[in-house]
Formats: sequence, C-alpha cells, structure tokens
Amino acid sequence: MSKEGTQSVAESTRVAGSGFVGRYDHNLDPKKRFTIPREWRAMMGDPEFVYVMADPTERCVNIIPAIEMESRLAKLREKALFDPALNQVLQTIGSNSEMPPVDGQGRIRISDKLLQFANLTTTVAMLGAVRMIKLWDPAALAPADKVDQTALREALAVAGF
Repeated sequence: MSKEGTQSVAESTRVAGSGFVGRYDHNLDPKKRFTIPREWRAMMGDPEFVYVMADPTERCVNIIPAIEMESRLAKLREKALFDPALNQVLQTIGSNSEMPPVDGQGRIRISDKLLQFANLTTTVAMLGAVRMIKLWDPAALAPADKVDQTALREALAVAGF
C-alpha cells in the first residue's frame, strides 16, 4: 500500500492481474488444517471461503478463487433450470466440490474425502497453477528444490510462450 492508504497501480496490477506461482509446503495441523500463503490470499481478495474441487485428471485437489469459479457458474446459470443433462453435470461437479471457510489466519480445513482422494495425510504441497492452486502429496512431486527443465520447456511450448 502507498502512504496514502491506497494501492498503487503496480500493486493493484500485481494483485488483480497476476497468477498463482511458486510452491509452498505446509504440515496439516492436528485439526487437519493448512494455511494458504498470505500473498495468495491477497490475490484472491482475502476471501471468507474458497472453492475446492477434486481434480478430474490427477490425484490432487484444486483451490479455485471465487472470481474464477463464479464467472464459470454465471454462464451455467443462463442455461435452462431443468435441463437433465446439465443438471447431471452440475450434480457431479457439486458432489466433488466444497466451499470451506478461510479463518483469520488463512487456514482452511477440507473434507476427509478430498484429503484421502489426494493422499494428503501430513503435508500439503501447494503449487501455483496460475488460475488456481493445486494441492498435492509432496511424495507425488519432484523435489521442491529441483527444476525440471524438460517439463518447463514442454509446458511453455504448449502455452505458446
């Protein structure tokens, strides 16, 4: 924040226009909670809750910011209310998602169902995935202190960088 108490253009661009990057490993506390990093909470606008969804292709869980999820849900709300195919899709999404609250320290507690799905038992590796945060079992990932240059090169090529 600037001295006047408002965000500068650079600060607001960084918060509103940037993506989730980096890796943070956190231990689950005795209540099976973990802390979302302060920088990432700020990027989400210090939310009261987040959307959490099982990943459809990998054994991880996604934290999806409200602005990302709600823009997608708004498009679905324009569809017919009693469309059987769409309602089946929405039921599947809803039953594999949740909206846990974020407490004052930035901690969340996701359900045992989602913890078990991603094999999150003691430690959570939080990976920035630009539009969302991916929660992984650290044992399923390359070491945090290593760069996989081949994977990075391939990812950048697919993304068109």
